[in-house]
Amino acid sequence: MMLPSDYAARVYAGVLGKLIGVYLGRPFEGWTYERIMQELGEVWCYMHEKCNVPLIVTDDDISGTFTFLRALPDYGNRRDLTPAQIGQTWLNYIIEQRTILWWGGMGVSTEHTAYLRLKDGIPAPQSGSSALNSKVVAEQIGAQIFIDGWAMVAPGDPEFAADLARRAASVSHDGEAIYGAQVVAALEAQAFVERDLNKLLDAAVSLIPNNSLIYRMIGQIREWHAAEPDWRKTRALIAANYGYDTYGGGCHMIPNHALIIHALLHGNDDFQKSLMIVNTCGWDTDCNSGNVGCILGIKNGLAGIDAGPDWRGPVADRLYLATADGGRAITDALTESCHIINIGRALAGEPPLTPKNGARFHFELPGAVQGFMPESSPDAQGVATVQQVAGHSRAGAGSLAIHYRGVAPARSARVATPTFIPSRALSDYFIKRGYALYASPTLYSGQTVRAAVAADAHNLGPAQGSLYVTIYQADDSLGIVRGPQQTLAPGDYVELSWTIPTTGGLPISAVGFEVTHPSHANGTIYLDYLTWDGAPDTVLAAPRGDGVMWRRAWVNGVDQFDDWWPEAYRLVQNHGRGLLSQGTREWKDYTVRAAITLHLAKAAGLAVRVQGMQRYYALLLCNDGTAKLIKALDGEAVLAECVFPWTFGASHAFALAVRGNHIEAMLDGKTLFTVEDADQPLDNGGVALVVEEGRIMCDAVAISPV
Repeated sequence: MMLPSDYAARVYAGVLGKLIGVYLGRPFEGWTYERIMQELGEVWCYMHEKCNVPLIVTDDDISGTFTFLRALPDYGNRRDLTPAQIGQTWLNYIIEQRTILWWGGMGVSTEHTAYLRLKDGIPAPQSGSSALNSKVVAEQIGAQIFIDGWAMVAPGDPEFAADLARRAASVSHDGEAIYGAQVVAALEAQAFVERDLNKLLDAAVSLIPNNSLIYRMIGQIREWHAAEPDWRKTRALIAANYGYDTYGGGCHMIPNHALIIHALLHGNDDFQKSLMIVNTCGWDTDCNSGNVGCILGIKNGLAGIDAGPDWRGPVADRLYLATADGGRAITDALTESCHIINIGRALAGEPPLTPKNGARFHFELPGAVQGFMPESSPDAQGVATVQQVAGHSRAGAGSLAIHYRGVAPARSARVATPTFIPSRALSDYFIKRGYALYASPTLYSGQTVRAAVAADAHNLGPAQGSLYVTIYQADDSLGIVRGPQQTLAPGDYVELSWTIPTTGGLPISAVGFEVTHPSHANGTIYLDYLTWDGAPDTVLAAPRGDGVMWRRAWVNGVDQFDDWWPEAYRLVQNHGRGLLSQGTREWKDYTVRAAITLHLAKAAGLAVRVQGMQRYYALLLCNDGTAKLIKALDGEAVLAECVFPWTFGASHAFALAVRGNHIEAMLDGKTLFTVEDADQPLDNGGVALVVEEGRIMCDAVAISPV
């Protein structure tokens, strides 16, 4: 598989198109065409303000698309990835009743039904089969909305994309739903190398059975389009012949797939017009709009998105991925694009891209601001603007321009990107929709932030600049901690390094750069890159205050984590094993310690290198009187065990240290196990308190470098 020369930019455009489409259609999802026309009119721009809802939201269309694709890197980016392995990926990253899916119940939500099958030990593709779940349930829309990523790792190879789509879709769907997913995936894969829409459609439908309903429906819609230029009249034909009333279930594939084809044909290759048509038509607007946006983003690139209104500015690359891997929940379009690009490169036998030596924020594609936005606090509001620009970088091709106007004493320019749940994402809207934002911070005390900045040569005199973080304090108000200040004379290029001081375990909400000046000043500072590394050095405990954000920093994968008990962490798991986790995949070598009191537990303890609900190492005390070091990875393996008598109600000091593939497990100050894991070792991840069928208590979890 040869990668197109503009592969990276096309993937980024596809990711942006997906996000824009979802955010555009989300506020009025489920509305009919008639209601949209009556209350909104034709949908030519974002409607969130008119509908009084946030623009950037958690959504199954986004979380599922960018999460289930992780099956590829989690299983070595093998081209022979199986449906069963993708099903295991579902079990690892989904927290039941909380993340990614619409939890509508068995036989109502197709994805919930499939998840319950997987949980009961039924592997994919049986988990999504019509034979098990019925034809109506198996042919709902979910297979289509999660499929874009599988296409973007197969550029110019629609056959491979359609095959990946079949494998991924079969975890939860069957029949026409799989064919619809294959068509979308093939369209997107071929769109990397082909611009003619009719040729794209010909290539896509050639990969599904010609006696399928999807095949026949696409042919009929193409005929209607050729005979009738008015998209409204063709929409009426779709509603009459392929409407929801014709098919069972809550959100069937057929009507929604019809609107995607309809909008592509009548949109005349125009990003804005195509999105207007697919959204104004109604039904499952965020899903359909997301697929159309992704297809046209890939096909026409960033220029096609930028040809209309400012779609990108309000989004600022922001997205949330609420999964059991909390350290990747707060992310951005360029970061997720790079993950996709490097999967595609691995499948093509190419080395990974590591812009600016692997910096987290590198701004290396046109318009990419990676979530950086001016702060709106009173002393900074209206002072700064941000813009991705070419040049002003020693390590790459682009940078983030921070334009400041009117900096003066008590008036600074601050721009930042979130590292944890932003305060604007705490509204009841997220909870009421059923897609709460579960996340861990990405930056912690003890880690070292590195950045490089350049002062524009035309600035009038020097300015002062510093890195800074905002922190959720004990009452959940935001406070600022600043790094050392640096003088930036016109033309200077300065590299900065700052180890984050202790925050008392309080979560860091954002990281950014501040410009100050002793008198009135205007100018521009260019942020070349910003990144951080190292293990955290922090104690995670309850602060003295009534805030809740320190609790929200833990990804809740247990049955009960209530806030009224005297301990910071009193956890209950009624059935099976639960994890309360925190941390990121960037954590590699570290030590974690916690004093844990066990009550009526089948097993409980401490975990390291946690990568979800089913990938981690854990030191457990078990109710058979043993201590075990286990590895969870597609099942469970006992790496070491010994007799360790203990009684309910006793507190024990747990500790785990990991360096490379070396694991040291300690209980009550004594080393129990020293293990080298040479067989598919887990080499990164966060920490977790673990409880299986019982109750545990804990007051603090300490993480430090080894």
